[in-house]
Amino acid sequence: MLDRLPLLIGLRYVRAKRRNHFISFISLTSMLGLTLGVAVLILVLSVMNGFDRELRERVLGMVPHTRIEVPSGLIDWQPLAERLQQREHVIGAAPYIQQQGMFSVGGRNNGAMVNGIEPEWEKRVSIVDEHMERGSLDDLQPGEWNVVLGSMLARQLGVTVGDRVTLLVPEASITPAGVFPRLKRFTVSGIFSVGADLDASLAYANIADMQTLARMGSDVGGLRLELDDLFQAGSVTRAIIDDLGPGYRGLDWTYTRGNLFQAIQMEKRMIALLLTVIIAVAAFNIVSTLVMVVTDKHADIAILRTIGATPRSIMGIFMVQGLAIGVIGILIGVGLGVLLALTVSDILAFVESAFGIHFLDAGVYFISELPSQLLWSDVGQIVSAAFVLTFLSTLYPAWRAARVQPAEVLRYE
Repeated sequence: MLDRLPLLIGLRYVRAKRRNHFISFISLTSMLGLTLGVAVLILVLSVMNGFDRELRERVLGMVPHTRIEVPSGLIDWQPLAERLQQREHVIGAAPYIQQQGMFSVGGRNNGAMVNGIEPEWEKRVSIVDEHMERGSLDDLQPGEWNVVLGSMLARQLGVTVGDRVTLLVPEASITPAGVFPRLKRFTVSGIFSVGADLDASLAYANIADMQTLARMGSDVGGLRLELDDLFQAGSVTRAIIDDLGPGYRGLDWTYTRGNLFQAIQMEKRMIALLLTVIIAVAAFNIVSTLVMVVTDKHADIAILRTIGATPRSIMGIFMVQGLAIGVIGILIGVGLGVLLALTVSDILAFVESAFGIHFLDAGVYFISELPSQLLWSDVGQIVSAAFVLTFLSTLYPAWRAARVQPAEVLRYE
């Protein structure tokens, strides 16, 4: 019976209505603090995981994982593409020509990066074909001067499929009338949307048309490679450049999007640290709660000692009480946090539609919807950290309770 004494009395103290309502209030705030801290930490880490996932799947599904270029233009790219696809971690290769330009129509002007592509090859290395709102990449046929625009770019220009736009490129053309920027009329044959900032800054045309516009003959700007592991991009690129020798250069995604990925990882770590401090504050509120309970229960402790309870049993009683408060708060927090993490995207979408507001503008952020990805490994780490903090917060009050001297207490009762 004495072995079960700490558990029985500790749980009894948790359920009992205390005469000191202030102690009950402190217990409740400690429990609520743990609940909110755990729930918010699960929610925020899930959102940061969502941003990380969207960066990998959407943005890095559109931009090259790595690029192999020759400054003067790459000649006879097909054999090189086939050879590179045989390398470890490389799962696809495609030629491209990149041309910075400005689209103009009806007095509206917007800058964009125009990628000249081979549609069939591009499907091997990009997700753009999976995100076509209208039209298809297959409409980009040589000599037809078609262009596929991002959805936001099309909206800004006020065009849709079938409309014509003028592309102005920085290279100048010398004519008898003077020097003029090079320009060409394109027909909008498709619109894509990946829900990222690329929708406002990216367009696709056939590589043969861009070769003609850039006066590159049969040369291409380079090859973009798709990798099975993004984090191998640096080592794979260096190995390829070392094998190809002088004249080639390689650029992987970390040069263009690496800072964004690092910022997300840094923010995730810092937010986790700050919210863990909140959990720690809530957990250590249990210290003050138990200290006041020990003071309030001096007579009970003395009586228990006189009937044979050991200091270890007394210590166990208050540890059970503190852990019960903490575990209840943690479990409620986990349930609330998991529920919010699984539904936050839908909740935010409902608020946006109901009030006509938009929280994430793809022109400012790299995606337009709030993502969330619940990882049970994060939940496990959060629960473990909260439980350890709760356990530590029970040690000092329980130790003080174990040191109560029955004779001194009962003398004044």
